[in-house]
Amino acid sequence: MKMILKVMAALALAGMASPALAEEFTLSSPDIAEGAQLDSKQVFQGFGCDGGNIAPRLSWTGVPEGTKSFAVTAYDPDAPTGSGWWHWFVVNIPAGAEGVSPSVPLDTTATQLRNDYGASGFGGACPPEGEVHRYQFTVHALSTVLNLDTNATNALAGFMVNANSIASDTITAVYTR
Repeated sequence: MKMILKVMAALALAGMASPALAEEFTLSSPDIAEGAQLDSKQVFQGFGCDGGNIAPRLSWTGVPEGTKSFAVTAYDPDAPTGSGWWHWFVVNIPAGAEGVSPSVPLDTTATQLRNDYGASGFGGACPPEGEVHRYQFTVHALSTVLNLDTNATNALAGFMVNANSIASDTITAVYTR
């Protein structure tokens, strides 16, 4: 922020107009909220859990210039695996998209990778009984369309997404049973 203010001050001294600050890239959802317990709709059906296994609706605003595609992830860093648990990983959502919704099919260019349950698409929360886990829903604005297919691992996709991310935002919800 200090650098932006220095640039704006330099432009003002030079008699040039101040650049307009871009709107902040922001993720929102009517289904999940920061720090709030997930609804049973976002809970897995299986592994001892009894939920709807439905992805939350997500939308974003303030898309940065140069965005060529989006990636959406849902990740549990608290899973007792040593590497967390990927609940959802979608890449190549078109640049013009304003969100994702379970009621609207993803564009055919989008690729849903296998989650850690072994299925393509969203796999809901299902922590061990008595444990509170965090579920990080993140959208990334990417500078490219990724060359990944449905057999790509979440680790490879994560590397590619992080290497090409222009901006991101996260909502961290929780769940316990």
